[in-house]
Amino acid sequence: MTEQMYYETFDRMEEFMTLGFEAISVPQEDAKTAAKVLIESDKRGIDSHGVGRFKPIYIDRIEDGILNVETKIDIIRETKTTALLDANDGLGHVASVKAMEIAIAKAKEYGTSMVAVKNSSHYGIAGYYSLMAAKEGMIGITGTNARPSIAPTFGVENMLGTNPLTIGFPTDEDFPFVLDCATSTTQRGKIEHYARIGKELPVGWVIDEQGKDVTDPDIALLGLVKGTCALAPLGGAGEVGAGYKGYGYATVVEVLSSALQGGPFLTQLTGLDENGQKVPYHLGHFFMVVDIDAIVDRAAFEKQAGDIMRTLRASKKAAGEERIYTAGEKEHLAFLERSETGIPINKAVRESLTAVRDKYDVDFKFVWDE
Repeated sequence: MTEQMYYETFDRMEEFMTLGFEAISVPQEDAKTAAKVLIESDKRGIDSHGVGRFKPIYIDRIEDGILNVETKIDIIRETKTTALLDANDGLGHVASVKAMEIAIAKAKEYGTSMVAVKNSSHYGIAGYYSLMAAKEGMIGITGTNARPSIAPTFGVENMLGTNPLTIGFPTDEDFPFVLDCATSTTQRGKIEHYARIGKELPVGWVIDEQGKDVTDPDIALLGLVKGTCALAPLGGAGEVGAGYKGYGYATVVEVLSSALQGGPFLTQLTGLDENGQKVPYHLGHFFMVVDIDAIVDRAAFEKQAGDIMRTLRASKKAAGEERIYTAGEKEHLAFLERSETGIPINKAVRESLTAVRDKYDVDFKFVWDE
């Protein structure tokens, strides 16, 4: 039987998350920033990183004392084109928006820039920050490390985070090009989504200690925490599907997110101390921006980028396939659809949102309360 879905508008869900963050003592402006990043995921149809993570990732970690409600950002080092920020274990969204704002400003003046962040936390949808640059007519690149999930090629131990390497740039179309994906075959958030809807995982996403596939999402999630399961790198386990490529890119992101700012790495990012007690994750992020106008006429770049996308979509399709997509297109289509229908909220997410509202006495009435 199909689960009943309720639909809430973008504005209402953003308003509730803002109020929820404020209710747990996050300063108002920071609450607005975090809610805006989270809702962008739902707007783009990426249900793994939006309202579904509001409670289990952010509210719960604040309650556990491993995520600070106030995001105090210190500039540790700075040049005309670079900067290193310390987020002091605050909200990753807040620190990352600030970092990308700095990177954009520096690139506007000097052509290119790079900003790194240390002692941060989960920063939500990586594409949000690349979009910030694309909206300014620039190329935006970002990446972050994360708690161990990916096994190296020929290994079974979760060592690397899902470590997205995300790139965005403007085109002359109605939407920018945004490639926002993990360097694993899938990411933990999507497995959480499958668990919420009770759906079995595809073969090739998760392996156990013997290298065998795990398709039960609950077993996979528990195994990822216990270290008895690991995500396959992009391309799959072993070399048959060229999984060494995903493994290599995940390692690049790990280095740029840790060695570049002297932060913890790999299994130091479990969020647990030697006694198994929860501690801040101390994640690292990096943000790179290129001002297109500093190299070539931006309008010409956008036109040629658009031509490339249109040519790709017009190429010969596989039998039975109706269309070819380019990066950012499906998300744009999801945005157009959800602008009309609202965000689909399943039972598990409804329960988590309601729990936050009731616990913190947030004055808000959901559509499912009517």
